[in-house]
Amino acid sequence: MQVIEKTRWSGLKVALGMPKRKVIERVKSCGLTGRSGSEFPTGLKWESMAKERGKKYLICNADEGEPGTFKDKFILDNNPKILIEGMAIAAYAMGIREAYIYLRGEYSYLKKKLERAIRESGPYIEGAGLEIKVVLGAGSYLCGEESALIESIEGNRPIIRKKPPFPTEYGLYGKPTCVNNVETLSYIPLIILGKWNPNLLLFSLSGDLKNPGVYEIAAGTTLKDVLAYAKPSMEPKAVYFGASGGCLPYKLFRDLPIDAKSVSENGAILGARSLIVVGQKWNAAEISKVLSEFFVHESCGYCTPCREGNFRLLEILNRMCSGKGENDDIAHLEKLAPHIRDTSACALGKVSTAHLLCGLKYFRENFVELAKGKKSIGLKEETEKCR
Repeated sequence: MQVIEKTRWSGLKVALGMPKRKVIERVKSCGLTGRSGSEFPTGLKWESMAKERGKKYLICNADEGEPGTFKDKFILDNNPKILIEGMAIAAYAMGIREAYIYLRGEYSYLKKKLERAIRESGPYIEGAGLEIKVVLGAGSYLCGEESALIESIEGNRPIIRKKPPFPTEYGLYGKPTCVNNVETLSYIPLIILGKWNPNLLLFSLSGDLKNPGVYEIAAGTTLKDVLAYAKPSMEPKAVYFGASGGCLPYKLFRDLPIDAKSVSENGAILGARSLIVVGQKWNAAEISKVLSEFFVHESCGYCTPCREGNFRLLEILNRMCSGKGENDDIAHLEKLAPHIRDTSACALGKVSTAHLLCGLKYFRENFVELAKGKKSIGLKEETEKCR
């Protein structure tokens, strides 16, 4: 696996012997894009930052709050120094001297390990003229968005800023700021050394699997072959792409190449490559109820469509799953979900109903059954049966 290779600062040594613009050109030419799911060209962001003058910041986004996503945690736990080396190369290329690692609150147990790795890396990062601080996240899913993350570091409520201006122009403390995620920055030393294979991607595989975990898999691998690495416990019913990417039925899409374009063409979102495998016994409406609970809990409350709309969706789903479904429940879900998607102020609200829209598209019979007043067995009861 590429991200666990011990580069021992050889990438930084090579980069420090190169002109800064050459480092950026190498990152641009290799085609690296944001591995948080944004797919924004990394070299283009660095080029924009390099043009800015005065105080600048680099932030490593290690918030990773998407359910079913743990690839960044794998890197932080198994090879934190490749991340630190990548940050030092990035800072050198963009002329930055101060950087932050914004660590997800639930990963607090990794904070001491990261700080120890930074201390042990002292001579190298100081040679690049960089200081790195670890900031513990505020425990909010919304902090995974770069501008909300910046607000959190500043000590404010993590609310997403309106764009433009973008963080590369007006970021942390009003200064130009580059935000890259853990996986993105960890590839930088390998790119400088010419060892990076862009066709290998990290996947977080979880759910009804015998061997859940993080796997490095070639781009374009079919759904069937991706899941084969983790050995499904049974014939899958569906695969959910985290909480925000919706779902696809396994039977119809077992031969689908798992890349952003192919997945989006069928109504779902690949995002950070978090695949949650669901077995045949699960009910899509019940899963939507659980995911709606998540989005109601994580909504910042700023805009009405997300704040009120997801609460109303959850009311309907709770009623359906408790055996009190009504004939017009599905019509209400189909009217409300697209409205939330299309009118919410930020990305959280816009993706908060993908699970429901995909569920209604591909597993409509599950919702129809509950709309007629038949009680769902429920996830807790079903989990007990599966044990």
